[in-house]
Amino acid sequence: MSKSAPNPKVDGVLKKKTQWRDEYDALRTIALDCGLTEEVKWGWPCYSHEGHNVVLIHGFKDYCAYLFFKGALLKDPKRILIQQTENVQAARQVRFTNVREITAKKSSLKAYIREAIDVEKAGLKVAPKRTSDLKMPDELKAKFQKSSKFKNAFESLTPGRQRAYLLHFAGAKQSKTREARIETCTPQILAGKGLHD
Repeated sequence: MSKSAPNPKVDGVLKKKTQWRDEYDALRTIALDCGLTEEVKWGWPCYSHEGHNVVLIHGFKDYCAYLFFKGALLKDPKRILIQQTENVQAARQVRFTNVREITAKKSSLKAYIREAIDVEKAGLKVAPKRTSDLKMPDELKAKFQKSSKFKNAFESLTPGRQRAYLLHFAGAKQSKTREARIETCTPQILAGKGLHD
């Protein structure tokens, strides 16, 4: 693979970052060494192959990471890929807290990038979970028992809208918060609207 040229827009983005600067530089070098096209997407350095997103560099308070867009399809022989939350279907992260970790995994990261490029070349896709595969919160089940009108309205929504609501409701850690979210969304559901309509 031939090395790619850095994108000046990414220089501008990285100059504004105060944490993980050395780690971002190391991850950037690895991605460019793999011949990926460097862009800025979602406010972060993003690396693509022939217009298809392969890996993104991003940072959090406790770590920075490579995010492989279709990481669920990678073999992961080193067991370094992490599913960020249980609801993330396709993407997987490799997390770092210092440059030494990145340097130690450099050859593995390049191998993962090459495999991710092969996944894109093959046109592989992650099959999305069916709405029926998602966990229905007990608070929503209770609301269904209280109101058949609400239950019918929810079941009349498109699968995508149902999925968005289920993820939103289940995303709350406390029962009171789940109940509050359900109550707040009830008028939208009864009107046949999605969470973001």
